[in-house]
Amino acid sequence: MVYIRSKKVKSDQYLYLVKSVWNSKKSTSKQEIIKYLGKASEVVKDDIPVDYRDDPKVLSVLASFNPKDIRKREDASKKSKKQLYKKLTDGNIQECVKIFEEYVKIFNTSDFFDKILKPVMYQIGEDWANNKISIATEHVASNIALTLVKIIMDKVSGSRNKEKILICVPLGEEHHLGCDVLETYLSIKGYKVYNIGTSIPTESILTFIENDKPDAVLISITIEDNLLAGQRLVKKIKDQYKIPIVIGGRAVQAEKIPKLDAQIIRDTCLEDIPKILRKL
Repeated sequence: MVYIRSKKVKSDQYLYLVKSVWNSKKSTSKQEIIKYLGKASEVVKDDIPVDYRDDPKVLSVLASFNPKDIRKREDASKKSKKQLYKKLTDGNIQECVKIFEEYVKIFNTSDFFDKILKPVMYQIGEDWANNKISIATEHVASNIALTLVKIIMDKVSGSRNKEKILICVPLGEEHHLGCDVLETYLSIKGYKVYNIGTSIPTESILTFIENDKPDAVLISITIEDNLLAGQRLVKKIKDQYKIPIVIGGRAVQAEKIPKLDAQIIRDTCLEDIPKILRKL
């Protein structure tokens, strides 16, 4: 059974998606947290993992927390995604920046990346794969998205802490928007970020780790065909260094992936990344 649990902290309610797990040995059940959802007044349907998003009980509880505000936020997100899709595919960077600026008046930067930019880029990729848009349009949108991330990076800043994070991709992976988004968000949170978001030889990544000694490595894999290259990259790093490795990206959302000796993150919002890094 899956349901939403609330916890009151001072005057605010915070929501968790939890499930009951039966322990046959003790003949009792216990709660396991599936995902921390955030402040009740800010949680919308898209915050619920896909597998539970249409569960009537979950939606009923969600709607009980300030339903008018939830509807308003869902409408704002839907409108922003539609606008951003059009402006990205039109190649209009100025309007994309305006969409971001208007959105963060209500929400925040991590919400923009998680709930607007990421699903829009997924949709653009799917539309290209289904011949709904041309490869030229997909390239234009991708390049504009990269420029948008860099502009957002220039608009935000954060105090530095001691943690150094290396972000990279395996050899053959040409998609690096996810790396740029991670760089921006983690920089906001004060991390020192080294973004090697382009496909380079594995030996070059190993040399970088040896020289700069990052505290963790984040590997982004978008294309499923590059999962084996990611597996080889992880093994090479593990053979030489005792360093935490986290792998994310669209490729690891697939039902079947090769065994990866690293922490895999699926259906994880940006706000959870620093928590994962702290645990590592």
